[in-house]
Amino acid sequence: MRKLPEVEEARGLMTEALEWSVMKWLKEKKRVRKTADRANDALDQLSKEMKLLWPDELRAAYGALARNSSREKPDAEIPNAVKQVKRADDEAFRARMDAEGTFDEAERQLSTSMAREGCRKAIYSWELHEKAIRMAERLIPSQPG
Repeated sequence: MRKLPEVEEARGLMTEALEWSVMKWLKEKKRVRKTADRANDALDQLSKEMKLLWPDELRAAYGALARNSSREKPDAEIPNAVKQVKRADDEAFRARMDAEGTFDEAERQLSTSMAREGCRKAIYSWELHEKAIRMAERLIPSQPG
């Protein structure tokens, strides 16, 4: 998996933000959110690109899982590797929502300690998303060459 500049920039900013004062947080909170949003968007796009390279049957199986539609494709017919990618995607999404919720609450309470926790959670969510993308990448058929 290639490194995404948006994620690297966001990681650096979040790491730096772990040391910020209340005043610095108040001044920089919009930049932090925008940078995090760009990182999330870049990861989402890369994830989509990886899955577009999957064979049709894997994309269909993932789609059935994503729609949570057991009528469409019985669970036993869905390859385990696709289930693992879906679980990893779901875990990354939950971590992302947790980080965003923590940032929202930190803003409401003007809490730098909570904002720092949001930074840690955001970094963790990107690590999980990257892990899910690497799993998805492994399902791309090799090109004859």
